[in-house]
Amino acid sequence: METLFSLLPIVLGLVVLAVAALLWAIRSGQFDDLEGPAYRILHDDDDPRIPFNREQREAGEGEQENRADDGDEKGQSGT
Repeated sequence: METLFSLLPIVLGLVVLAVAALLWAIRSGQFDDLEGPAYRILHDDDDPRIPFNREQREAGEGEQENRADDGDEKGQSGT
């Protein structure tokens, strides 16, 4: 009987912590979009609206333009 009385507050404390964690997760939006991550893998990563891809694409275009400019200058001076 003494064990029951000593475990009861521990169990109630764990239940309170679990309910608090659940309420925090709900309020912070953890359960808002359950299907989005499942479909996100199917989308194309080359979309320019994704900031990381936009930065890579702009960096790649800048390098290509520099190479094209270098080639034009060499071609003009050689003719």
